[in-house]
Amino acid sequence: MKEKTKKKICKWLWIIVLVPVVLVILMLFLVGVFTDVPSFRALENPRNNLATELISEDGVVIATFHVENRTYVNYEDLSENLINAVIATEDIRFYRHSGIDFYSLARVAVKSLLLGQSSSGGGSTLTQQVAKTLYPRDTSTYNFPGGSAFKMIVVKMKEWITAVKLERNYTKEELLTMYLNSVFFGSNAYGIRAAASTFFDKHPSQLTIEEAATLVGMVNKPTRYNPVLNYESSLNRRNRVISQMGKYKFISNRQADSIMSLPIVLNYSNHDHNAGLAPYFRDMLRRVMRAREPDKKDFDYPEHYQEALDMWENDPLYGWLNKNIKPDGTAYDLDRDGLKIYTTINARMQLYANQAIEEHLSTLQPVFYRDMKYKKNRPFSDEVPPEVIDLVMKQAVRWSDRYRNMKADGASEEEIEKAFRTKMAMRVFTWTGKDGTNAVDTLLTPRDSILHYKSFLRGAIMAMEPETGHVKAYVGGPNYRYFKYDNARQGKRQVGSTIKPFLYSLAMQEGYTPCDRVVNVPQTFIVGDTTWTPESVDKPEWIGRQVTLKWGITKSSNNISAYLMKQFGPEAMVAMCHKLGIKSHLDPVVSLCLGPADLRLYEMVSAYNTFANKGVYVDPFLVTRIEDNTGNLLTSFSPRKREAIGEHTAYLMINLLQGVVNEGTAVRIRALYLQRGAVAGKTGTTNDQADGWFMGIIPKLTAGVWVGAEDRQVHFESLALGGGSNMALPVWGIFIKKIMEDPTLGFTVEDQFAAPPGFNISLDCDGSNQDIERQQRRTDSFFN
Repeated sequence: MKEKTKKKICKWLWIIVLVPVVLVILMLFLVGVFTDVPSFRALENPRNNLATELISEDGVVIATFHVENRTYVNYEDLSENLINAVIATEDIRFYRHSGIDFYSLARVAVKSLLLGQSSSGGGSTLTQQVAKTLYPRDTSTYNFPGGSAFKMIVVKMKEWITAVKLERNYTKEELLTMYLNSVFFGSNAYGIRAAASTFFDKHPSQLTIEEAATLVGMVNKPTRYNPVLNYESSLNRRNRVISQMGKYKFISNRQADSIMSLPIVLNYSNHDHNAGLAPYFRDMLRRVMRAREPDKKDFDYPEHYQEALDMWENDPLYGWLNKNIKPDGTAYDLDRDGLKIYTTINARMQLYANQAIEEHLSTLQPVFYRDMKYKKNRPFSDEVPPEVIDLVMKQAVRWSDRYRNMKADGASEEEIEKAFRTKMAMRVFTWTGKDGTNAVDTLLTPRDSILHYKSFLRGAIMAMEPETGHVKAYVGGPNYRYFKYDNARQGKRQVGSTIKPFLYSLAMQEGYTPCDRVVNVPQTFIVGDTTWTPESVDKPEWIGRQVTLKWGITKSSNNISAYLMKQFGPEAMVAMCHKLGIKSHLDPVVSLCLGPADLRLYEMVSAYNTFANKGVYVDPFLVTRIEDNTGNLLTSFSPRKREAIGEHTAYLMINLLQGVVNEGTAVRIRALYLQRGAVAGKTGTTNDQADGWFMGIIPKLTAGVWVGAEDRQVHFESLALGGGSNMALPVWGIFIKKIMEDPTLGFTVEDQFAAPPGFNISLDCDGSNQDIERQQRRTDSFFN
């Protein structure tokens, strides 16, 4: 065989052997390169972080849980202006290509690569941008010659494959919707719905041409073209979008010129975790839904363990995230799964509650500043010992983020102390901040900033519907951005005289009536080896006289409460409190009749609601149903109710509490807020005016208010300023007045408390001083 023939045979043998090997290697390499191209299942379920929405009973999104503030909309929710702006700016041939626009690619190649023109536009289609947004590009590097070019080719091929898959499985309308739902617009706004709400406080369907153009213009460079941060750049970019809309005949050139002359008018609200109508309600709901099965050793009192256990076993909302799993077996994530949580909150009533807290506290705070102006250790009362102040401040420092962060970084106590006494620039809360921000930039030491915040009065309000238990409004503090602590359900404070109706309920249940008369004298209790006589708050001329029980509660007389405590004892009072809805531990001591117990506003409102609901206790009801992000029902909820006291007893309590409003410590309601209409209520003030309370009932609503400082050592010095009638009652009055003036809510002064069937007890007394005088004259006349 010739040498040439041998070489030829050998060459073909090598080809036959090596080509399959090379092909296999190449195929394996391509499989490795493209193995992460999304499958059809992945395309059907893109991994976007969807915000969970809390939706009010009237259909308003009142708050969100989110990592990214993103909520999907449907194509029908998009305004025509928005669709036209996107098509004109991003992909005019969108309806004519199948995911890859070779015409645009050729244009880019000629103009950009050959002619060097930077204004030639991009070659990516909208569908490719959807692919790029939903399935981000590979960020890895290739360390070999030509690695960057190789990476770009691979990335583009992946995008093309994904784009073609998308085009095959979705309509153009669906792709356009996916694009607008996925893009980032800046200012924590992910997707068009969040963007429209953030910058214009609108739904996407309501966007005008100029508003749509502003948002579409922001997509490529969300910071550079953000109208809040860079107005002129944003205006120029918006006008560029409008020009494109004119160029492609979506609008006339004359219309484009007219619109381009308009300024950008924003209604901006950054929807971060501090935003929304009900941030305190949102955080409370998160705590409830994340609750774990209670362990007895984690509780100080049996009552608290029993409360948690009862909720775990009988309330499907409590611990919902730990009781339910997704179809794929994973846990639900409030921040990423886009759940729809339909709450009982009424958006308008929630707004009015927010306004009531702000209006009153912003007015009360300057009065508080004047009251503490001459104190030696502002904001603490002069009676507070220095060692107590030192302890309070040390605790506040140790609980601060700054202390924990410095400690984690290895700082010594001396370094931390020095840092807390060094001035630095900071932004702090104030009711008198400029531009409606409630904040001011200043120089303070971190220690002084703690004192600054301790000097503010906090407040909370909660309102619920008597029969259903629906919580209609919930505010846990004056400003969520600066005061995160929830004083409505987390905080426990002394309740003062607001506990007295629970003792009177016991008396009414045992056969007493509001008009029964007792002698008003101080009562002395033997407690162990000592005696205790509650301090009388009654005027001297009323001591020793016969008064009605209604007078006793109307004037919040300690003598009459002590008299009732003697009749029934502390154990019976504790039992009645628990029947009415108090879940916290109560010590069975005789002083309980004056309200030294620390309770939550949340449970106080629910207990008072038992009077309004004809003796039936109903748990505060927060959520009606939960749906997944596609609208499938996951769980529905119903109120939990039980009979607590008889209907006759409840009606007698309403009558007693009406006397407080008409003739007693809450008469300011009649003078300033609600001259007409059925109202029952009770004020409460604790030792040293540390806490002010008002619990109020109208026929269709029960609402309670607490006001006080963070520390009990910070308070008004006089009862006139620090009493519940001055600190808390005005919040309730402002709130109720607002809802009464809103005809859409259905509250009117014509609403009345209905007497139970067969009720025949005489209620011929009003609790006033004049009523006692009249009764005394009738008695004297009888014996004379």
